[in-house]
Amino acid sequence: MKARIARSLADVDAAEWNRLPGTDVPFLRHEFLLALESSGCATPASGWDARHVLIRSSDGRLAGAMPLYLKSHSWGEFVFDFAWADAYHRAGLRYYPRLVSAVPFTPATGPRLLTADAAGRGALLAAARRLVGPLGASSLHVLFPSVDDHAFLESAGLMPRLDCQFHWKNEGYATFDDFLAGFTAEKRKKFKRERRRIVEAGIACRTLGGNELDEATLDVIFRLHAMTFARYGHAPYLNRDFFGRLVDTLPDALVVELAAVDGEPVACAISLRGPDALYGRYWGASGDYHSLHFELCYYRGIEYCIREGLSRFEPGTQGEHKLLRGFLPTQVWSLHEIADTRFADAIGDWLARERVARFAWLQEAALHLPFRRADIPARLDPDVRHRLAAED
Repeated sequence: MKARIARSLADVDAAEWNRLPGTDVPFLRHEFLLALESSGCATPASGWDARHVLIRSSDGRLAGAMPLYLKSHSWGEFVFDFAWADAYHRAGLRYYPRLVSAVPFTPATGPRLLTADAAGRGALLAAARRLVGPLGASSLHVLFPSVDDHAFLESAGLMPRLDCQFHWKNEGYATFDDFLAGFTAEKRKKFKRERRRIVEAGIACRTLGGNELDEATLDVIFRLHAMTFARYGHAPYLNRDFFGRLVDTLPDALVVELAAVDGEPVACAISLRGPDALYGRYWGASGDYHSLHFELCYYRGIEYCIREGLSRFEPGTQGEHKLLRGFLPTQVWSLHEIADTRFADAIGDWLARERVARFAWLQEAALHLPFRRADIPARLDPDVRHRLAAED
């Protein structure tokens, strides 16, 4: 297989890319990644310099791809390695740039080696590794890979790092009340009270698909999104142009929950849907409305998954409060290869100790789920149960 590097998704035929394995996940679609570049959100100027790896078979067919960026910082990745950068700096060395295989600003697990077999995975990884030296990169990082990609990369020598997110799993529920039926009586009462507050406050919520988002509605949604960032003194990673491009090119993947008071929009939650999952991504509000964040970002997402028959809901990174609302502690991974062997040994040792602590935390976190205590183990992912038992 022959490998080459694409400096932009605009240089890759969209139909070819979208035929690759794994591109049914919305964040791996050509349209999504190109929208990030074309809108100026993920470009060399913003610290995301594309070095996408492409491999072709002997007949010229695109046989695999690896979304890859030369990064001049660690922002927008949600795998935090600032301490590693500081250690390099104190040693008088440069940690940046580094090569990162990820979807910009998107901490969602999915394929990173878009190919059908082990030979393709090997060719993609070999090509990425060959870039490290010539580009002056300190390291190669693969963030939030799928289970299969994780297993391959770890077997190839990359160091695994464990983190935790909180995902909702559909147990075949017919209604939201079916989901609540597994809660303790106290937690079930609290949930229902939270949802009643929205109705009592006169807040009306509705679900919109991408095809229902006109320019005026998009303006409102982006304004709400940006206001939330501004409240904390930050500019949003994503701009208005990006959302407009998604509506134009990937409307079927967009799901927006919009809340209004007396017809005036006051909050929104923007998600993307794949074949079997809903991914909560962006939230915005014009003010502080009691329980509205939970309603838009969690409860209505759960209802949507039940209604649409989706198997899981990933509402985003961090947030231990999700545990109390029935989102299960779920392991997520990143893989790392450090060029300097001295730092590789030190970071590898640190990652091993961190994994022990993370597994202990996962076990503790499960005790805070709102379900009846006897039902909790059965709800956890089998792999989580297996690994936790191994750590014990």
